[in-house]
Amino acid sequence: MKPSPRAGFTLVEIMIVVVIIGLLATMAIPAFQKIKQKSQDNTVLNNARQLAAAADQYFLETGVTTVASTDLIGPTSYVRYQKPVGNEVYPGFFTQGITITVGGVGGARTVTFSP
Repeated sequence: MKPSPRAGFTLVEIMIVVVIIGLLATMAIPAFQKIKQKSQDNTVLNNARQLAAAADQYFLETGVTTVASTDLIGPTSYVRYQKPVGNEVYPGFFTQGITITVGGVGGARTVTFSP
């Protein structure tokens, strides 16, 4: 009786598949990081827009030109909830007509919004 060859993969075939998967991962990781950074920046920019709109509404209703962020954010305020996405730091005060600068986005970047 002749022994039948065993079905399976050789070590070389498995190594080639691992190398190909590694190459695909090294190409995909930078693209993923770039998309993640752009997404964080867009979210921070939208949060700044929302705060600017809330500040403008506050200015119209009260007649002042400066407001603390604590007066804008809260369950019964203009902005109910604002969750940071990249450890960003929003300004503590908003002044009418002044550019909003949000620092520390993703630990290093700065996003600005001109109302």
